[in-house]
Amino acid sequence: MKKLKVILVDDEPDSTALLELYLKKYCPEVEIIGIFNSSTQALAQIPILKPDLLLLDIEMPVMNGFELLSALDSIPFKVVFVTAYNQFAVQAFKFNAMDYIVKPINSQELMEAIHRVEDQIISGLPQLPLIAEQFRKGLITKIAISASDGITFIDFSEIMYVESSSNYSYIQLDMGKKVVLSKTLKDVQDVLESHHFMRVHRQYIVNLNKIQHFDRKDGLLTMISGDKIPVSRSHREELIALFGLI
Repeated sequence: MKKLKVILVDDEPDSTALLELYLKKYCPEVEIIGIFNSSTQALAQIPILKPDLLLLDIEMPVMNGFELLSALDSIPFKVVFVTAYNQFAVQAFKFNAMDYIVKPINSQELMEAIHRVEDQIISGLPQLPLIAEQFRKGLITKIAISASDGITFIDFSEIMYVESSSNYSYIQLDMGKKVVLSKTLKDVQDVLESHHFMRVHRQYIVNLNKIQHFDRKDGLLTMISGDKIPVSRSHREELIALFGLI
């Protein structure tokens, strides 16, 4: 496979310098073709340089990472976000099956992200531009679940609830199917909470549209599947308030 042509975009010179160092040291399959500490400069050069991969910071002055993507006429390359892991960023890139690296940059995470991009390119799995266009229009209705053999897309409406187990989460789907996710419940919460989901207990996130009954005395939700989900005392009134009790 030919070398990946990569552009680095981050308003912090120290961050691009560290990325450059790690890429040259740990990722020999990568060729850095551009480094920009200004998103506006990057916007002008990306179509000319034609990268295979964009390592893109999210929070930048003048134009953040998502605004930069939205300003491009087309996005025929892969995107790996570089982020400080704030809630907005987590929601956005996970909804769009885009990868990410958490600051401060870790060499192992960087290598894993590069390898996933290579796998996506080999498999021909589309990441953008269709998904980016959906993101701009607010049409994303699916969550992307990463696995060793690719990415599975699950519609939010298929999810009944999510249950935590140590550092793993179990996504309970309609028809009794269950998906194991190597993420904590907090990670999943960051993605789902703005899509009609609520964390009602330290072990559970529920799809609010799948609730059938709430027993206030016992603090138990009955889902339309018949499953019983406990609701912690601190979340009971908040849950009821969301629905507008008549």
